[in-house]
Amino acid sequence: MPHILIVEDETIIRSALRRLLERNQYEVSEAGSVQEAQERFSIPSFDLIVSDLRLPGAPGTELIKLGQGTPVLIMTSYASLRSAVDSMKMGAVDYIAKPFDHDEMLQAVARILRDHQQAKSAPAPATGTTKANAEKVVDNSNGEIGIIGSCAAMQEMYSKIRKVAPTDSNVLIQGESGTGKELVARALHNLSRRAKAPLISVNCAAIPESLIESELFGHEKGAFTGASAGRAGLVEAADGGTLFLDEIGELPLEAQARLLRVLQEGEIRRVGSVQSQKVDVRLIAATHRDLKSLSKIGQFREDLYYRLHVIALKLPALRERGADVSEIARAFLVRQSTRQGRPELSFAADAEQAIRHYPWPGNVRELENAIERAVILCEGNSISAELLGIDIELDDLEDDFTGLPAQSGGLGHEPSEPTEDLSLEDYFQHFVLEHQDHMTETELARKLGISRKCLWERRQRLGIPRRKSSGATAG
Repeated sequence: MPHILIVEDETIIRSALRRLLERNQYEVSEAGSVQEAQERFSIPSFDLIVSDLRLPGAPGTELIKLGQGTPVLIMTSYASLRSAVDSMKMGAVDYIAKPFDHDEMLQAVARILRDHQQAKSAPAPATGTTKANAEKVVDNSNGEIGIIGSCAAMQEMYSKIRKVAPTDSNVLIQGESGTGKELVARALHNLSRRAKAPLISVNCAAIPESLIESELFGHEKGAFTGASAGRAGLVEAADGGTLFLDEIGELPLEAQARLLRVLQEGEIRRVGSVQSQKVDVRLIAATHRDLKSLSKIGQFREDLYYRLHVIALKLPALRERGADVSEIARAFLVRQSTRQGRPELSFAADAEQAIRHYPWPGNVRELENAIERAVILCEGNSISAELLGIDIELDDLEDDFTGLPAQSGGLGHEPSEPTEDLSLEDYFQHFVLEHQDHMTETELARKLGISRKCLWERRQRLGIPRRKSSGATAG
């Protein structure tokens, strides 16, 4: 049983995290500070350390050195990308923002423990292979790429990755949400001459528009209210390495102009500064949106689009990858079964069929979540389609939007309007466009029976922007 050390000075958070981990079969010890942890425990003896960044006395990052190779997951309520990058540059394996989602914490813990165990037991990697890209290796044919799948479209993708990775050319990765765009970016970095330098990943949609320029390009002291000290940005942190900008279509136009200067001149200027400085950064961008169409309507800079579009890689959706979906599902089953101590689990025939024929609108991410849920809920040795939460004969909104009321106030204002011919995406799009003027995002999500995060992800995938008004009111 893995032994985890929690170092957190807030008793309520520490106790809640301890209960969460113990319920999931982890042995847990705890301390309120680095000093207390040193006095009570042999820190290198733990399998994982989960620590708050800000602690009385020494910061949580001090445990990276004291752990002598034990992985450290940093928690921070100061959830800026800057502090996360600083922690990871010091050797933390990952960070998680407080208040954290329980599933997110459990997934991070399991992944870190698995990676650490693989790193300890694996032979020395060949040139270009790293712990990060070893995570999803299935066979020798694409082992150094680190992505599961052998269909024709993916074989072509692997070939392009091998050709493009050694260069410094900008790359634009296109594909639906959940297809694995970050895995492709990681493979490009790991197989490049920059592999030993940082890979800085940024989700442009996750940073408030008012902060994006400061986070990416840094700022000088006094550049804006609250800027009490100068700070380097994420572009600067990636100097010598690779900058991966996910969902680049969400980048504001002002930030696009600054990014264009980085690509054209190889230099940045911090917010509030009059001086520029040189940077050596390879840019990899990803999006599920059509940037060329956005550039034609003025929502994305055309000159930036052509700078990014030096090499374009198109990731196929999971439904387009044929037998790969079964291969990926089996790999996920092995992973989740091992994590839960259920190595005897297998898919029933109806589950195999459902996996092959379900369209997986959330792609690989949705598949992994479905299998994790099924493994947890399974009481026997066989996972059925029902446990996966997918039924190819009932693939409609009744499954996905269980909270949607049947009476008027459902889709539109015409109760007699037939809905059986609408696809899940059509139904979602129709409902959101019909009601977003008089419902908040929380109300929309509640009516659809989904989370706000799921609502945001579906908006991104289907290209439905939020209203830019002062805010909806309950109707």
